[in-house]
Amino acid sequence: MDLTAEDKAFEAEVRAFIAAHLTPEIRRAQALTPSVFSDPQIVAPWQKALNAKGWVAPGWPRDYGGTGWTPMQRWIFETECARAGVPAISPMGVKMVGPVIIGFGTPEQKSHYLPRILSGEDYWCQGYSEPGSGSDLASLRTRAVREGDTYVVNGTKIWTTHAHHANRMFALVRTEAGARPQDGISFLLIDMKSPGISIRPILTIGGDHEVNQVFFDDVRVPVANRVGEEGKGWSYGKYLLEFERGSGIASAKLRQGLDQMLALARSDTTGRAIDDPDIAREAARIDIDIDALEMTELRLLAAMQAGEQPGAVSSLIKLRISEIRQAVTRLGVDVIGLDALAVEPMRPLYALNEEPVVAEEVLPIVPEHLNSRAWTIFGGTSEIQRDILAKLMLGL
Repeated sequence: MDLTAEDKAFEAEVRAFIAAHLTPEIRRAQALTPSVFSDPQIVAPWQKALNAKGWVAPGWPRDYGGTGWTPMQRWIFETECARAGVPAISPMGVKMVGPVIIGFGTPEQKSHYLPRILSGEDYWCQGYSEPGSGSDLASLRTRAVREGDTYVVNGTKIWTTHAHHANRMFALVRTEAGARPQDGISFLLIDMKSPGISIRPILTIGGDHEVNQVFFDDVRVPVANRVGEEGKGWSYGKYLLEFERGSGIASAKLRQGLDQMLALARSDTTGRAIDDPDIAREAARIDIDIDALEMTELRLLAAMQAGEQPGAVSSLIKLRISEIRQAVTRLGVDVIGLDALAVEPMRPLYALNEEPVVAEEVLPIVPEHLNSRAWTIFGGTSEIQRDILAKLMLGL
């Protein structure tokens, strides 16, 4: 973990870039965003600056707009961004559908979609889960019937994050019946402005409009928008999930969250809650867990740099990220004590024009805690991750 002279120079470059492009308004808006994803209006100017610098997609090959960074450089970048409180670019494009298009897309798909992902011109959502088909995703029933050069799609997707913002969706749909549920599923890229698509908002327990249900009524999708072979979408979907669960560095963001809770616990705002031995003990335990996660992420980054796929270890990382995230937000609620009873319903919080009911730094803590309940569900439940680890890593 010792930085070389080159690493230190890169660290200085990253800090200078952040100082030049992260405005106080963006920083404040991000600090008051309790949901998983930042609003597009917060992210857009930051992504524009990153794209001009060529820093949007560190995990992509250089030929497609990647940075060619070493694992240490990626760690430095993610750590400095977390410390500064920069908004996170939506992973739907850069970390999820982008790698699938790079790995399995046609030359035409790559030349069209990849630059638009980098620039943010295309904002993506994920069409995976359905009512009754979440962890058992292979039972999905949204159908795509081929008519010449077009698929006609009917069905529904649920828990679709930021579908109300997205102009594109990547979706798993059933194009034929197979001997196994995993057979006959295809991977489609869908224009969200297509006739026949409707979106119903779902408010989370934390009060945020983050997820939706999306309905497809005779939606026509060109066959040219299918990625890879027809009926092989299950393989592409699993490939995507490996990158979703294991291609980033979440430990830096988790540590930033813990540091915020500790700063609050040491302040007069909470009456120096850090003096409570239970709070101090839990903070120390979380700190150790983040250290362990950080080392695991660095090992995975090194393996990916050598050309390996994330594999089953991505499930281990996803599991630990979810559990630590919940622990950090639970600690926050303990730190603020009775202030946890005062919940501000206004969304977005950063648009609040009147005096808040509690100190501004306290405002997002309860919504973050409530929204974090879903972390052990979305992206594959903790039970599913443990099943994967038992089968692929332990041979059970």
